[in-house]
Amino acid sequence: MGKTKDILGAVEAELAFDPLVDAANITVKNMAGEVALNGTVPNYPQYQEAAAAAQRVAGVTNVHNHLEVVLPPGDYRDDPMLATAANNALALNVTVPDSVEATARDGNLTLTGRVSYGAERAAAELAVAGLTGVRNIKDDIEIAYDADPVDVTLLVQDALDRYALILDDSDVMVDTRGNTVTLTGHVRTWAEHDAVSAAAWMASGVMDVVDELYITG
Repeated sequence: MGKTKDILGAVEAELAFDPLVDAANITVKNMAGEVALNGTVPNYPQYQEAAAAAQRVAGVTNVHNHLEVVLPPGDYRDDPMLATAANNALALNVTVPDSVEATARDGNLTLTGRVSYGAERAAAELAVAGLTGVRNIKDDIEIAYDADPVDVTLLVQDALDRYALILDDSDVMVDTRGNTVTLTGHVRTWAEHDAVSAAAWMASGVMDVVDELYITG
């Protein structure tokens, strides 16, 4: 029971500590390291940052982000205005291919199009995430790589060996079938988890990453 209270209190403290999060309307629940965030935040970056703050806390093995973005009246943008702003942001980002487009419905952006790498898809999300009026983002961007991945398993495993966050005795395994990479094994923290996932997405030819990593906390 003590550890449960410690995790709950630590997550609440981290949310209050993070200057990018207004935690006034956020409630936290914890069940053996499974943390749930409920309540409201005023913009989408805070929705993302609140989850990131909870993931930084030792002992947290999973974060269920049930927060709702409730925009202040002055931040509301009608759908045509928000879609125009999003497409302008995508067009101005050199990492995002011209094929990516955004549509808006009640503050919810949907991204579509085709890219060659997972990093380009992530860049598209980042390009529009901070726009005023965004309540959520649905990423329907396809990764289309013409060639089969070459030695992806070896390339990703080598990358993990280079990373400072990953211990030399890590049991993380990379298995590639077609264009899908499956990650298994144990990591201590969400930072390690994200480093492993990022390495998999960076390999050429990867269209999907199946995350079966276990966070020990």
